[in-house]
Amino acid sequence: MPPQTQSSHAATTTKPGPAFRYEADDHWAKLPGGCEWTEVAAVATDSQDRVYVFNRGEHPVVIFDRDGTFLRAWGVDMQFHSSNGTINRRATPSPALTGTLSPTGGEGCGSLEAVSFARPHGIFIGPDDMVYCTDDLDHTVRKFTPDGRLLLKLGTSGQPSDTGATSVDYRTILRVGPPFHFPTNLALSPEGDIYVSDGYGNARVHKFSSDGRLLFSWGEPGSGPGQFHVPHGIAVDQPGTVYVADRENSRIQLFTPDGAFLSEWTDVARPCQVFIDGAGNVFVAELGYRAGMWPGTTAPTADAPGGRVSIFNRHGGLQARWGGGQNPSAPGDFFAPHGIWVDSRGDIYVAEVTMSAGGNRGLVPRTCHALQKFVRQKAER
Repeated sequence: MPPQTQSSHAATTTKPGPAFRYEADDHWAKLPGGCEWTEVAAVATDSQDRVYVFNRGEHPVVIFDRDGTFLRAWGVDMQFHSSNGTINRRATPSPALTGTLSPTGGEGCGSLEAVSFARPHGIFIGPDDMVYCTDDLDHTVRKFTPDGRLLLKLGTSGQPSDTGATSVDYRTILRVGPPFHFPTNLALSPEGDIYVSDGYGNARVHKFSSDGRLLFSWGEPGSGPGQFHVPHGIAVDQPGTVYVADRENSRIQLFTPDGAFLSEWTDVARPCQVFIDGAGNVFVAELGYRAGMWPGTTAPTADAPGGRVSIFNRHGGLQARWGGGQNPSAPGDFFAPHGIWVDSRGDIYVAEVTMSAGGNRGLVPRTCHALQKFVRQKAER
């Protein structure tokens, strides 16, 4: 695949304000020939605004500079998604390709490490640029150096905890269990403690010390305070408040660092992930009701929104919102927002699981964007 050309579009907000104006670019990332992703599960940036794209292609971690120039890639997807959306499990990891590929080269992605993933799901980068990857189908969370060297692993590969769940369908959970059963995302506290949302097969949040020691867990299936139906995303603000995207309850729950319930925000549509910037603005990727619906479920209303992005202040007040899925393949709109991150300049990156959420059933074309960048514009005077 040759490098893609840029396509920009103004991001239309339903609550526009001078502080939140963006230009959408759905062809920002310049993939080298021979390298592609079927869909993007998550995205994060490091201290230098290098962008780590955690995707479900052959090389799950692909790294770009902030302008979209390819830098390097590492990892092997053991459950490689083919171009038509079908899933084929690899018998063995494909060999690592060494070195860093020139953006103009035609030999495919260069990979520094043959790290394997069952299914990429969530990514987080700490202030020290260490990279945390959540692999839901492997039931593990791993910490890597920026070039893919393993430093820490939580969970046992291929061994889910006993919750009675028989699939990623949260409705099969019979009881809560220890870590992990299809974990979804991770966040660090300001002190470096690790919070993991767990997930599709276990309605829990687990708190670990920075060296991986389990401190405690909380949560159970349900829709009451402190209960979850798919705790899918997680973030921690500077005071230490924990925000959990309780996806199938269509809310964000707020907790103390020790897991005590504080409040909930309900002006969201199946939130997948949360990001909080240094000013306390809360960015939410919302899956909506037009993609990734569970068998036997329907939207709550005929006009329920599709995928969108919302920005709230620290008190839960809506500051900006756009998308909605009316034209999901258009720049600035969404089909299946799944991950979100904001870099040091205020630019937003949104990852979408376009194929597994319905593209593999023809709901959107294969060309539908799986990663968009929203470049922040200067405030109008």
